[in-house]
Amino acid sequence: MKAVAFDRYGSAEELQYRELSKPIAKSNELLIKVRASSVNPVDWKIRQGNLQLLTGFKFPRIVGSDISGVVVEVGREVTKFQPGDEVYTFLNPLNGGACAEYAVVPESIAAIKPKNITHAEAAAVPIAGLTALQALRDLGEIKAGKKVLINGASGGVGIFAVQVAKALNAEVTGVCSAQNTEFVKNLGADFVLNYAEIDFTKQPEKYDIILDAVGKQTFANCEKLLQSDGVYISTLPSFENFFPMLTSWFFSTKKAQLIVAKPKPDDLGFLRELIESEQTRPIVDRTYSLAEVAAAHTYSQTGRAVGKIAIVIDS
Repeated sequence: MKAVAFDRYGSAEELQYRELSKPIAKSNELLIKVRASSVNPVDWKIRQGNLQLLTGFKFPRIVGSDISGVVVEVGREVTKFQPGDEVYTFLNPLNGGACAEYAVVPESIAAIKPKNITHAEAAAVPIAGLTALQALRDLGEIKAGKKVLINGASGGVGIFAVQVAKALNAEVTGVCSAQNTEFVKNLGADFVLNYAEIDFTKQPEKYDIILDAVGKQTFANCEKLLQSDGVYISTLPSFENFFPMLTSWFFSTKKAQLIVAKPKPDDLGFLRELIESEQTRPIVDRTYSLAEVAAAHTYSQTGRAVGKIAIVIDS
């Protein structure tokens, strides 16, 4: 099969479009004909070697995590899926494997793809959509009427966070650049702040949840903006937030949290319902072919993508 992999850590130039062995599904796995994947920042951070203490030095490594595709084979223990089913999910980013013509997926993490969107759009959902949902619902305990601020509202996680928060009847303030203000308003945000003109950390408004979807702030800077029982949630681990994430549970009613998304079928089903009822829609900024994954990584590294970057894999 064709795949995109690298044999050593480094720049996007290390990515090679090449022939690799087709994977074989185990008894509890699905063999998926991958129709689309997407690029997440963790993908190129792994490729650069930033997480090599976790990823190790076993090569070649196929890049990518998000998957939307069609089941072509099922293991003998699989009961929930059959060949022909269209599914979506994400693989463990530390292992990768999505930017290939075929991939194997445990039955326990797969879910039926939303029917009203393309595979490219579906592949934009899993990591970003689940990060937003699990951050707001599970860590933030979002409820109707709660006030939510989303830093990085036009990015991959931010677009889902705005829409999920509105679907759950929260009041949403989005933080983004001036050129994306109308875009974020159209997603449903009640208020939008241009970060070039307004430092949201110096505003008097109080929030129940602050989701730092781009990991560019700290709990120390945001704590004063939180309600007495408010929660600050970051998508990126950082030295500045590590200590507050430990101590805020014991010494403050305000909490600091780190979100690490998990590929839960029920949550993918929840997102599917939001998408099929048109309460949420994936936004694809650019689409690349499998042979163009290196260019997709380079564009993602600019930080200018509005929504997600999709990788479409030919039949």
